[in-house]
Amino acid sequence: MANIKSSAKRALLIEKSAAKNKAAKSLMKTNIKKFDAAVADGDQKNAEAAYKTAVKTVDRAATKNLIHKNKAARRKSSMTTKLNAMNG
Repeated sequence: MANIKSSAKRALLIEKSAAKNKAAKSLMKTNIKKFDAAVADGDQKNAEAAYKTAVKTVDRAATKNLIHKNKAARRKSSMTTKLNAMNG
């Protein structure tokens, strides 16, 4: 543990933000998996709903610098391709 009061406070803040970041990334991954499962089942309606939530969480993660913006774009692009393949 830190000896200096300000660094001890900082350590607590870092711990809180790390937990928040981990939860946000986990939510993003969960939403992507739900979309993939809906596509695998061939359920058009659920896939579209899951796509919307997954894209939102990926965008949110990119804006908060949890993932790189190009990685977010790649993930969204691959999901869009899967959804369009289902439609056509």
